[in-house]
Amino acid sequence: MHLSESARVVFDVLAEAGTATRPQLAAGAGLSKPTVSAAVAELEAAELAAHSGRASGGTGRSAAVYRLGPAAGAVLAVDLGPARTRVRGCALDGTLLAEDTGSRREAAGTVRKVLGALPAGAPLRAVVAAVGDVTTRDGEGAGERPATAKAGPVFDAMAVALPEGVPVHLENNVNCAALAELHEGAAVGRDTFGYLRIGVGIGLAVVIGGRVLRGANGAAGEVARLPYPWDDSRAPHYEGLEQRMGSRTLLRRAAETWQDTDGPRPRTAERLLALSAQGHATARAVLDAHATDVGRLAAAVVAVMDPGLIVLGGATGADPQLLPGVRAELARLSWPTEVVNSVVGDTGTVAGAAKLAVAHGIQTVTGAVLAKH
Repeated sequence: MHLSESARVVFDVLAEAGTATRPQLAAGAGLSKPTVSAAVAELEAAELAAHSGRASGGTGRSAAVYRLGPAAGAVLAVDLGPARTRVRGCALDGTLLAEDTGSRREAAGTVRKVLGALPAGAPLRAVVAAVGDVTTRDGEGAGERPATAKAGPVFDAMAVALPEGVPVHLENNVNCAALAELHEGAAVGRDTFGYLRIGVGIGLAVVIGGRVLRGANGAAGEVARLPYPWDDSRAPHYEGLEQRMGSRTLLRRAAETWQDTDGPRPRTAERLLALSAQGHATARAVLDAHATDVGRLAAAVVAVMDPGLIVLGGATGADPQLLPGVRAELARLSWPTEVVNSVVGDTGTVAGAAKLAVAHGIQTVTGAVLAKH
């Protein structure tokens, strides 16, 4: 689709605003009213913009209100999580059109359900899939792949449900969650921060100047690769820090600490957290030790990027019970840094993926070069 430069700019402003009058579009686009009128006519002819009623002005006069048209289409965001697949379909103004959740192995079926619930005839402009892996950046569209075998099988299983020819973009799931925190969560108003996820595994998103730092290999923030252990008598082993700090080791540590009088051993991290919240002394002690470990990792993050803010997320990290211990250990080892819990919860990854998908969808329509978010 070929659009004039002014039509591209006006479409971008309209997508950001959702609805707008011509004067509002002119102000947002920095264009003259005649130029905007011509651009709107061009967008209407292509069904990329449509009338959405009239708005009364302060002088009693009314102005036509515009919204995105049916040809603007929709985008899809897919969170291929370790246990659950979350899918959202959105319009290019960010409006939620459909969503569903299924198990990891039901990824393709969940995608098909959401695709089937989108407005009939609306073109699918872009797909963003959030994966728990480093993602390669040497190809665009459907050529993108997870960089290792970690997320490859589930991505392949999901991809069969997607229409042919639609650009598919991969993003690390921790980066997506950080974008959700930036736009609608704990980091609103802060353009530089670290998002530290602690759960089944560990991960870090580095946000600088409002953009996620991806690195030369797409692996910025892969703190699982920090050398551990590291002292005179032991050499680091592959992803040793994640092995120490992931939920499996947390549960093993709890099992080793558990006393006969403590009742049934927790089988999940969620159960361990619940017992601690109920005042269970052994569960509390295990979590306090875990919080100290997280605080030491946070100190390593602060030593490298000095972000001023660290947002703790993930199934374990987002629990408020860890916050005092993390703050205390970080304060002992490093300089002042604010530490807060994530507020976007389990849906943060798909919410961030949806933000990216909308940006890619607009790019598909306008042909603009997408800035790295």
